[in-house]
Amino acid sequence: MPTNQVLPHPDMKDVALTDVLFALSDPGRLQIVQDLAGGPLEMAQCGATNPALPKSTKSHLMKVLREAGVVRNEPQGRGRLVSLRRDELDGAFPGLLDSVLNAPKA
Repeated sequence: MPTNQVLPHPDMKDVALTDVLFALSDPGRLQIVQDLAGGPLEMAQCGATNPALPKSTKSHLMKVLREAGVVRNEPQGRGRLVSLRRDELDGAFPGLLDSVLNAPKA
């Protein structure tokens, strides 16, 4: 897949709460969301806290987050910029992201 290909993102009206909760239930995906809470990152920077993570696993984690409507993954030059769809998620599910991001670490 060319790095500049536009990927499909669900319209927020089509995003189900169960899909968002599923996407946030995996520790690897949750870490990516926590990384993105501070603002957009280049794809290579997401999940950088675990450099041993295989590229294929990282791609799958990102795909689940994107298809659930949690992140936006857009082409930027030769790379990709990933951002949290915070405003859209807050509009659809008020307080959900804050609750997840501010939850005590297990």
